[in-house]
Amino acid sequence: MAFMTGKTLAAWQQQIRRNSNEVFALLKERVDSLSTDDNAWLVIASEAQLQTQLDYLLPLYRNNPDAFPLFGIPFAVKDNIDVAGWPTSAACPAFTYIAEHDATAVARLKAAGAVLIGKTNLDQFATGLSGTRSPFGTVPNTFNSAWVSGGSSSGSASVVARGLVPFAFGTDTAGSGRVPAGFNNIVGLKPTKGWLSAKGVVPACRLNDTLSIFALTVEDAFYIATLAGGEDVQDAYSRANPATAPAALPQNPVFAIPAEMKFFGDMQAQNAWENTLEALKASGATLKPIDFTAFYQLAEQLYQGPWVAERTVAVGGMLQTPEQMDPTVHTIISSGLNYSAVDVFKAEYLRAELALQIQNALNDVDALVVPTSPTIHTIEEMKQEPILFNSQFGTYTNFTNLADLSALALPAAFRLDGLPAGITLIAQAWHDRALAEFGLRWQQQQALPLGATGQDFTPSNVLLPVSPCHMRVAVAGAHLRDMPLNFQLTTRDAVFVETTETAPCYRLYALADTQPAKPGIVRQASGAAIEVELWDIPLARFGEFVAEIPAPLGIGSLELSDGRWVKGFICEPVALINATDITEFKGWRNWIASRENEHV
Repeated sequence: MAFMTGKTLAAWQQQIRRNSNEVFALLKERVDSLSTDDNAWLVIASEAQLQTQLDYLLPLYRNNPDAFPLFGIPFAVKDNIDVAGWPTSAACPAFTYIAEHDATAVARLKAAGAVLIGKTNLDQFATGLSGTRSPFGTVPNTFNSAWVSGGSSSGSASVVARGLVPFAFGTDTAGSGRVPAGFNNIVGLKPTKGWLSAKGVVPACRLNDTLSIFALTVEDAFYIATLAGGEDVQDAYSRANPATAPAALPQNPVFAIPAEMKFFGDMQAQNAWENTLEALKASGATLKPIDFTAFYQLAEQLYQGPWVAERTVAVGGMLQTPEQMDPTVHTIISSGLNYSAVDVFKAEYLRAELALQIQNALNDVDALVVPTSPTIHTIEEMKQEPILFNSQFGTYTNFTNLADLSALALPAAFRLDGLPAGITLIAQAWHDRALAEFGLRWQQQQALPLGATGQDFTPSNVLLPVSPCHMRVAVAGAHLRDMPLNFQLTTRDAVFVETTETAPCYRLYALADTQPAKPGIVRQASGAAIEVELWDIPLARFGEFVAEIPAPLGIGSLELSDGRWVKGFICEPVALINATDITEFKGWRNWIASRENEHV
């Protein structure tokens, strides 16, 4: 199955649809090709484990294939995530146990048809950003084995970057789902905390943990998140999406960047960053330097203060047997014993104050963009300064969960030495889809090779899945772009989707005595295709928008020329008595233009 190495979800889905009876053979060939000498893998599925998963899925898939969009697609999970009947070690042999249940997110992907083929290496207890703190060995960078892979989700990033699986779960507390993505030229989606359930995940810092997703493309990472995410009543820190964030960033977004950058003397990283800034500007983005003091201060809190005590709680009794832990990990986690409850409350007050400053700084921009890491080191260098260099990796990641932000790590300009140097987009909580929409455009514009597979990225017109947190609305008159009531959409974070037409069974009228002038659109036996704009408005803001619509207009359902139905303006019949039929113009803009031409 070497021909499937480096393939995206779409390619896997196409291959399996054509050969659904051969799925077991395909997956067995993939698993047989994996080596136990490859320390990115800690557990590889047995033939019996593959067979058990497929025996359950295959009859269900044959009965209703549309219900299993991931049928037969292999994936991997970091070995601090539970899979029923599989060992969970968190890269600590003495801690290992056999899980009784699947983690919620794993169960949801299995329910969609995905097949687990292995569990992956990590920095012990997910404590590290280097990938060098595992008793099972250091996972090397996929581009140059002398360099670190990044951690703590080192194994998951490695197997995705090499195309062994199209996606994998990691976790992210301080950057563990982003730094390895940046170091290996792949996508790392760090969701808003609480979107993906943490039930069945060994905690690092429970208040700040989230599952993360590695994939070769933004499209695949976000799609997996939509399948795996959602509120979980069994997870006390799970959250429902409030449906208030925009569906996308503007076509020409404004990005904050740090006014003062830190690269710790790494000129290669600085050069790659400067090249990326030029590419961002060429894509239409405006860059706005901001004071980064609060971000840097909050980043320092995660390990240099009482917050480390969360890791102490998570590890518990293992601290009493330091000989069974990685020495660096033990040193870091045991330091949590040095803090009192008073210290913890003071740290929380400081976190809240810094987080508020960060939130305010981001209110005036569409997102923040930073280097995923300001530098990278060799495996040998990490042995000399395991804590200092690891801390440097977290300069632009550590603050994110403490400030309750969403983040998306993206491939970007390479360093001159051939190593990847990715960037990360960061925004307010629940802006995950908006970041992904820009990430989709960015990846298509840059068209960098996929991970370390050597395969080219093929630009396409792929769209993200329809969002359940947004209402798609068709507007045909005063709410069009550059029209007087368009602000009623934009001030509610609605975003323009496309210009299209209705089905050819509508008539358009210019209503009498309306200020500003408005049209009425009515479905009748005969009519024309009327030009409309589609906008996605956050679901929680839709009621506000509807409340501002005056009689005789209202909101109903509108059929588009391609058969889709969306919400759109409807008009009471009484309003048509004195209205002017302008259907022949096939759109409000055309009619407005005709009137302006009459007065020239």
